[in-house]
Amino acid sequence: MAPIVSTFAAVIGSAVAFAPSSFNGSPLSSTANSNSGSLKMSIPMGINGFGRIGRLVARSIILNPETELKLINTGADPNYMAYQFKYDTVHGRWDGSVEVDGMDLIINGQKVPTSHTRNPAEIPFKAMGAQYVCESTGAFLTKDSVQSHFKAGAKKIVFSAPAKDDSHTIVMGVNEETYDSSMTEVSCASCTTNGLAPTVKVINDNFGIKEALMTTVHAMTATQMVVDGTSKKDWRGGRCASANIIPSSTGAAKAVTKVIPSLKGKLTGMAFRVPTPNVSVVDLTCTLEKATSYEEICAAIEAASKGSMKGILGYSTEPLVSTDFITDSRSSIFDAGAGIMLNPNFVKVVAWYDNEWGYSQRVLDLMTYMAKADKA
Repeated sequence: MAPIVSTFAAVIGSAVAFAPSSFNGSPLSSTANSNSGSLKMSIPMGINGFGRIGRLVARSIILNPETELKLINTGADPNYMAYQFKYDTVHGRWDGSVEVDGMDLIINGQKVPTSHTRNPAEIPFKAMGAQYVCESTGAFLTKDSVQSHFKAGAKKIVFSAPAKDDSHTIVMGVNEETYDSSMTEVSCASCTTNGLAPTVKVINDNFGIKEALMTTVHAMTATQMVVDGTSKKDWRGGRCASANIIPSSTGAAKAVTKVIPSLKGKLTGMAFRVPTPNVSVVDLTCTLEKATSYEEICAAIEAASKGSMKGILGYSTEPLVSTDFITDSRSSIFDAGAGIMLNPNFVKVVAWYDNEWGYSQRVLDLMTYMAKADKA
């Protein structure tokens, strides 16, 4: 198989690194094509919460010609927001302009209003015209908790985290066709579910998964401790993130069964938190229904990465390490050289994912997909 040349590290911090996702989602009905002229108008978006994901989603909205950032709501003042937006330790300095004009940010010449309230009912979504909203505070992850968002004028909400109720979950490239315009709030699942599900789907579709265990070796996140602290719920989770490998629980594997229901009861997993700032990797060990070879599995993944899952699923034959995937916009990058096979029905595969940038692209992809489906 021909090697794929990696250019990830070379473009970090450049305009190329922050190019919009190339994934277009599943085709909509023919009605969408007949209304394509109306889709040329920018999709009006808003963000509630300006943390790691919120800021990267903001960068992506600004760079995407199909979308317009109408409002950001956060507790920070505009001057600090501009600083946070401009400088990023992992993804580099914003390759553009950002200024403050009163309560507005001016990003690449685009006016982005800001608001600063903890009460969702007071967020001026309606006044600013923000219809499709990324809810990235982590505090509002149920249908009931976002009713105030809708009363304030939001049309649709995308949770940038797993829902804490039975709100519908979509992983782009896996089950976006299950979206219905009657849905008002949708979860984009977690970064790890997005990193795992595309690879799982291809393997399950082609060879059948009888049972599987997943381990994610996950970069540090803001929920962890800078130095040893207190965590009554998870004692190990209270230890210093930068000095330890920390075993942890994760619901990411089980969440895959929300988007691939046929795998319910067949897949679970765990996590190790490791002292790196970004990029994670999943290890999937599974028993297959259909006997095959590792080469056939690689061929199926590569075909999907060039076809129906282009822009979502990647395929790499190079001997890369985690930093080589910083600011990679794909959800799951299969590492052909890292997997092993014990017998024709038992295999371990490995897939990388930028748990910040790659995931933020899927949040934006989902918001865009929903808007286009609603127009169809």
